[in-house]
Amino acid sequence: MSERTNPGVAPRVWEVGALCRAIADALEARFNPVAVRGEITGFSRASSGHCYFSIKDANGQLRCAMFRRAASLLDFSPRDGELVEVRGRLGVYEARGDLQFIVESMQRAGQGALFEQFLLLKARLDAEGLFDTARKRALPLLPRAIGLVTSPGAAALHDVVTALRRRVPHIPLVLVPALVQGAAAPASLVAALSKMYLLAQAERAQGTDGVQNPPVDVILLVRGGGSIEDLWAFNDERLARTIAQSPVPLISGVGHETDFTIADFCADLRAPTPTAAAELVAQPREVWLGALGLLAGRLADAVERQFDARHQRLDQAAARLGRPSGLVAREQLQLARLAQRMRHGVLLKLQRLSQYQQATEASFPLKMQRCVAQHTERLERAALRMDLLDPRLVLQRGYALLTDTGGRAVTSVQQAHPGDALRATLADGVVDVTVAAQPRLL
Repeated sequence: MSERTNPGVAPRVWEVGALCRAIADALEARFNPVAVRGEITGFSRASSGHCYFSIKDANGQLRCAMFRRAASLLDFSPRDGELVEVRGRLGVYEARGDLQFIVESMQRAGQGALFEQFLLLKARLDAEGLFDTARKRALPLLPRAIGLVTSPGAAALHDVVTALRRRVPHIPLVLVPALVQGAAAPASLVAALSKMYLLAQAERAQGTDGVQNPPVDVILLVRGGGSIEDLWAFNDERLARTIAQSPVPLISGVGHETDFTIADFCADLRAPTPTAAAELVAQPREVWLGALGLLAGRLADAVERQFDARHQRLDQAAARLGRPSGLVAREQLQLARLAQRMRHGVLLKLQRLSQYQQATEASFPLKMQRCVAQHTERLERAALRMDLLDPRLVLQRGYALLTDTGGRAVTSVQQAHPGDALRATLADGVVDVTVAAQPRLL
């Protein structure tokens, strides 16, 4: 008869470790080896190479550990939501008294329901163009204000605020709180983003401290890591379409580096963690101060070079100018030289004119005689030509000049008619004649 069936017998008192080992032995004897099918959730790989996750279905969940040797034999990368078959041994982790399944092998058994929904929605939205790289916008280099949508109680808020305070404490942060997990989370995130869009489009945004902040130039949508169920709110279709309508660049920093959601594909940029999302929009203040210092140094060098150049020009001008008395003395000396040159030039010109006058006076009589002789010779030749043209010389050779009573010369027989009175001029006189007969042509 056992202690359980005999109420009068006191139960055995176990040491905790002994009881854990006894349970582990019982599990080993009854179940191992065992194969289990279920969806992966909470998958993580430690730096040691060991993998830790849970296998679940609609009715239960089992913690699993896969050590480095078995993990190195995997031919795929396990992800949350995948339906797998695992083989191994059931045991008890005595340090915590937890039931644990030590996985020795794993293979895909199909995709889990949530992961399948994720893939279907992703394919449909991708076909609509919500994930196109052409619609992705570049982040502002110096945002006037940064918008943040997350849960007020989430660790992601602390991480983002810490990173921004460290890197850009001068840029205002505008927080619009929202639920990031649970059935009501998608509607809460959509409402929060809609409110943030109004703040981004306003001229000035009302801060949480009552101060009027500049318009929001970039929005951070962040949440810490978790299982696929924890992050499922960010796979909502309404949220995806709301993200695509953002008037300013939007960064999605949801989960860890290995976590992907629909929100990541719709956003202008995906950050692996919330802290990384904050760092993407916040160049460290030291970087800008260093750049300003560099520009200030270049400006100072340029100004110094300009000062040096101006000083050199001033020195050169001062050297040329010197004292006014010295400049006056130099100008007086120059004037004296010019006056001397002018006097010498005038005297030389007068001397040349005097020599020319003397030479002209000496040669004038001879030139005058030559000029008179030349003109006399020309006059004699002209008189000779005139004598040769004298009509009286022609008349002396027996010719006569015949004119009518009006003194007009008669040069043709057609001008003379019988009975006409004509006058014939001879070498020594005039004879009046009358035409006796009809003239004849030669």
